[in-house]
Amino acid sequence: MPTVNRGKDRALEFIELFKKIAGDDIVLADEESLHHYAHDETENLHFLPGIVIKPRTAVEISKIMVICNQHKIPVTPRGAGTGLSGGALPHLGGVLLSMERMNSILEIDERNGQVITEPGVITEVLQDAVKEKGLFYPPDPSSRGSCFIGGNIAENSGGPKAVKYGVVKDYVLNLEIVLPTGEIMWTGANVLKNATGYNLTQLIVGSEGTLAIVTKIVLKLLPFPKHDLLMLVPFNSLEKAGEAVSAIFRAGFTPSALELVEINALKIVSRFVDSTVVPVTDEMEAHLIIEVDGNHQETLMSEMEAIAELLLQYDCGDAFFADDAQQKAELWKLRRRVAEAVKIDGYSIEEDTVVPRAQLPALIRGVKALGKEFDFEVVCYGHAGDGNLHIRIKKPGSMYSLDNPDVIPALSALFVLVKSLGGTISGEHGIGLVQKAYMPIVFDEAGLQLMRGIKKVFDPNHILNSGKIFDH
Repeated sequence: MPTVNRGKDRALEFIELFKKIAGDDIVLADEESLHHYAHDETENLHFLPGIVIKPRTAVEISKIMVICNQHKIPVTPRGAGTGLSGGALPHLGGVLLSMERMNSILEIDERNGQVITEPGVITEVLQDAVKEKGLFYPPDPSSRGSCFIGGNIAENSGGPKAVKYGVVKDYVLNLEIVLPTGEIMWTGANVLKNATGYNLTQLIVGSEGTLAIVTKIVLKLLPFPKHDLLMLVPFNSLEKAGEAVSAIFRAGFTPSALELVEINALKIVSRFVDSTVVPVTDEMEAHLIIEVDGNHQETLMSEMEAIAELLLQYDCGDAFFADDAQQKAELWKLRRRVAEAVKIDGYSIEEDTVVPRAQLPALIRGVKALGKEFDFEVVCYGHAGDGNLHIRIKKPGSMYSLDNPDVIPALSALFVLVKSLGGTISGEHGIGLVQKAYMPIVFDEAGLQLMRGIKKVFDPNHILNSGKIFDH
């Protein structure tokens, strides 16, 4: 899709006011800057903002929002730009508010197992900082080395460890936010239990930057597990690999990660990172990456051996155990870079479906059938332990899905399939811009109207990330 520019943007009329608030060097309107912030990792979409502002404090954001609300100027909050649903795309122009300068870890509270951070901190940087104190922040999206913790809040991110430890919402205790009308407030308290009024904290988590701008975050932390073991198991059948996932849990095991990678995706990423750590043969159709963690090495080894024995019932090949930290890192590098590799290979459209884990084989079978019916190539990978399957589509001449009549029928059929299996259309990437047309598949009109009503209470003039999740 070509870059969209709607002529002279109203935000430019107030550029001198914005410069007085944030500083001359922090308010940008040059072509290079506008193009840099015109895209995220969603397909091949580009939308130019009117101006870019990089505030440093909640007070600065408050003053900016007061002006934008008064003059009905669209505002798009942005983290690191790693999103896959178009949530950070300034498709209405206006002000793009980059959180990159709000990048300080403010306090690590070891006594209470909490951390207070600003939203522009890179997720892996935060994880490493608390790990030095013997503490653990489990949510670990594949882009953890570049994504911001604020963006993870906006999308309620998960990652491989969600299967055992949960997703971002399970760790957020309290948020400082700026409302679209400019008020600054805290949503809750820094406590583990809170039954005081409506849960505004959890309402903000996963709201995709449509209700408020997060400026401080209080997260719960856990003790860091002392040991982990990792193995890779090949399967001759993609569907059997899906069946094995449910069997592991029914047998009483809870891995710290359980990932599925289809063989075509594995071949692509192995070439991409020039890795031979995973042996690949023509009869294989998929691999499961299985990790267990805890504080007792012997217990973990016993669990892993029992899981490997169980999987023999599902037409698997010989399990490959990672012997040391280097092999573990190599395997995780392959998994974390799959999305990047397959996108470069032409699989530009990614869907983030999720079903009850026992329905994973039916989803895989249905996706393959839809590929034949609608004439697209498809690779599957994702967080199998959660039933969260990432589906990458390659269709000649279609590099994006937004308003694309060649792709819409196939995606509609996919999401109807997902709904019929008891699932929904996004597990962790969010709805954003590219999925909003499909919301009526999973919500009736009463549900959508309720969401629109919540949006209007927070944002009466519909200036904050408007047009994401649904049209107003």
